[in-house]
Amino acid sequence: MKIDNKPWFWIPFLNFASGLPYAIIISVSVIMYKNLGISNEDIGVYTSLLYLPWVIKPLWSPLVELVGTKRKWFLLMQLLISIAFLLVGFTIPFNGFFILSLAIFWVAAFASASNDIATDGFYLLVLPEDKQSFFIGIRSTFYRLSMLAGNGLVVLFAGYLEHKYGDNTKAWSYTMICVGLLMTFITAYNFIFTPKNEINAVANTKEAHHNQNFATVFISFFKKKQIGVILAFILVFRLGESQLLKMLTPFLLDKRELGGMGLDTEAVGIIYGTLGIFALTIGGILGGIAISKHGLTKWMLPMFLAMHLPILGFIGLAHFQPQELFHLHLNLYFFEINSPLNLYTCITVVLEQFGYGFGFTGFMMYLIHVAEGESKTAHYALATGFMALGMMLPGMLSGFIQQYLGYQNFFVWVLIATIPGLILSRFLIFPKDFGKKSEEV
Repeated sequence: MKIDNKPWFWIPFLNFASGLPYAIIISVSVIMYKNLGISNEDIGVYTSLLYLPWVIKPLWSPLVELVGTKRKWFLLMQLLISIAFLLVGFTIPFNGFFILSLAIFWVAAFASASNDIATDGFYLLVLPEDKQSFFIGIRSTFYRLSMLAGNGLVVLFAGYLEHKYGDNTKAWSYTMICVGLLMTFITAYNFIFTPKNEINAVANTKEAHHNQNFATVFISFFKKKQIGVILAFILVFRLGESQLLKMLTPFLLDKRELGGMGLDTEAVGIIYGTLGIFALTIGGILGGIAISKHGLTKWMLPMFLAMHLPILGFIGLAHFQPQELFHLHLNLYFFEINSPLNLYTCITVVLEQFGYGFGFTGFMMYLIHVAEGESKTAHYALATGFMALGMMLPGMLSGFIQQYLGYQNFFVWVLIATIPGLILSRFLIFPKDFGKKSEEV
């Protein structure tokens, strides 16, 4: 069977292999260290530092561009991540496990960021533009599903083992070993099913690569037409979203007298882990289909409005604070859920997640356009690096802004913060039918 022309065989698992390590390193590690007796201060400082490789990954992206193939890079990095998770599992029972496991997680974080660079570049090389627009929604969907598997199923598995053995150390040791084995299986799958002809999939020649070096790859990015407008757009487009994502969960969990919705953890998990992920998935798939049918030009503004307008729902929730409308009771095999849910909150989150999935597809498609050219792997990494910077800095300030303004005014500010990105988007220049599927395909 010829796999090269069947992206459904390899795109889902390749993107699952990007999201799962990120979830384990950034989110699950916090829960693991908490249950293993590490202080909140140490958890906050050291696990936050694990995020750094994703922020600075553009610094070594030209190395991925110029040395070897993207396929060799992501297979090697995924193997390294698999070994790292296995080693974390084996070190947990040791004295001094905290420092040892952090050091291993640090290696895994750099490997995971490098895997993302190579995976993005491989996707851009192997798939033609008209197929990229459709499968970008699929990529986003499976990335999100991998995050759900990490933050949900892995944590549930660890909790089950904690109750079974009555020993958190043994439970998390076994959990991380199982995660390492899962990553090993995914790596083996990607080795078998990912296309092997990436060099033939693009017009770039060996001579073109010989004429490049580490410095010129960076310089060529900043010589792109409209680069000033492009960077300004990338940095401010998610100005509102970056603050919303940080303060949304605290708003849902905070007591009503503090301006929040007063929901419990289980309710938030149900809303985002079931309704939210379903809406996000549908939005991402429909976004990819829309661009592949009509091109990015027609859908850019509707997508961006769909991404930002649901903030109005949170303004309404913060202002009116509607009361509980129904009670959900579920008796599952591993645990029991007994939580109050608010219908208006559910509707608002569903609309926000659908709009995010639908709209973010347009934004990522534009970043693919920005990366077009000889060094698309490195340029895409640079573009996403600026995107991460635009998310990180406002997110760091969001808590202070929320405390100063209160939730009602904070959500109004978040909506206002989306305006600069919308304005700049109208000045972006790209081919009218960019992303549209050609008639003959």
